[in-house]
Amino acid sequence: MEENQEKYIPINKGHFELEPPERIAAFAKKLGSGWETEYADYRRMWRELPEKQIVRDYPLLVDLEMASVCNLKCPMCPTTTSEFIHQRSSKANKGLMDADLAKRIIDEIAGKVYALRLSWVGEPTLHKKLVDVVRYAKEKGIQEVSFLTNGWKLELEYFIQLQTAGVDWITISIDGMDEIYDRIRAPLKFRDTVKKLQRIAAYKEEHGLQKPVIKIQGVWPAVRDRAEEFYNIFAPITDLIAYNPLIDYLHNDTNIVYEDSFVCPQQYERITISANGTVALCSNDDNVEVVLGDAHQESIHSIWHGDAMQAIREQQKKKNGFMEINPCKKCYYPRKTESNESATINGRVFVIENYLNRSQTIGE
Repeated sequence: MEENQEKYIPINKGHFELEPPERIAAFAKKLGSGWETEYADYRRMWRELPEKQIVRDYPLLVDLEMASVCNLKCPMCPTTTSEFIHQRSSKANKGLMDADLAKRIIDEIAGKVYALRLSWVGEPTLHKKLVDVVRYAKEKGIQEVSFLTNGWKLELEYFIQLQTAGVDWITISIDGMDEIYDRIRAPLKFRDTVKKLQRIAAYKEEHGLQKPVIKIQGVWPAVRDRAEEFYNIFAPITDLIAYNPLIDYLHNDTNIVYEDSFVCPQQYERITISANGTVALCSNDDNVEVVLGDAHQESIHSIWHGDAMQAIREQQKKKNGFMEINPCKKCYYPRKTESNESATINGRVFVIENYLNRSQTIGE
């Protein structure tokens, strides 16, 4: 790709907040509390490194998949597909990361990586040592430790364990309300999940806690018809409310329209390690089709600077070079969007961006 040719490098694509600017700013302030200068550097580099195609000595963030299995079977989730089950099945670890491997990785990256995300595709709270790994990462000085959960285990007692261990950020997937949520997230119940968050919010307020920040997110089709009601239920008891248009999680789409001259930012920002230690192409390579290394045998540093990762970066630099990489062709990052929908929440109008030729029916 020519140096002067305009590139399309999406940063944090596909995630949108149903929030006014002051709530978004407050979320960032809470998350950066206690490491304000470094947090500002971290967020700046998250954008700057891919835009300038600079390879840092270590990634900014490491994804450690504590569990590749889940206790739910949501209709839009890749864990339900035969491809995922075939590609990711492992009798050796039963879909759970070896806690010693996680700690060894933390030993290497501590002081070099800003953020650690203890989840990927599966449900991390299925791992019995999740709290221990959170505590270990914080004791080693990782500034931001987070994970995504379906919320099934977030009773107050377990939350207190996580908070005491030092977790900074918990994101909970909440798709719709009442019967829609109950159907998508079965056997979880919407009203039970709301009560869990109410108890957590009360505990945080009682103890003057800013962290962990609590973010919720849902797929837009599940939220669309009651978006204002959804927002008003959760705004008093969470720190940030977000949504994403329905992505082709199941990899069914064929008539995909792409942005021109796409270059992926992830190979300059983060590295993703699956539950069995295999290092995937990126956090969107759900099936681990492209293997960049083995964390059991190699250091994170050697994989980050290794021939396989560098070859991906070079391929991405070519005009539409991503089309030669199978997971990239199926990814939502290079996919064109259109602003074809809007929503009004408490007088604020939001423009919704959907992917071209992408069904917004859950399960398709």
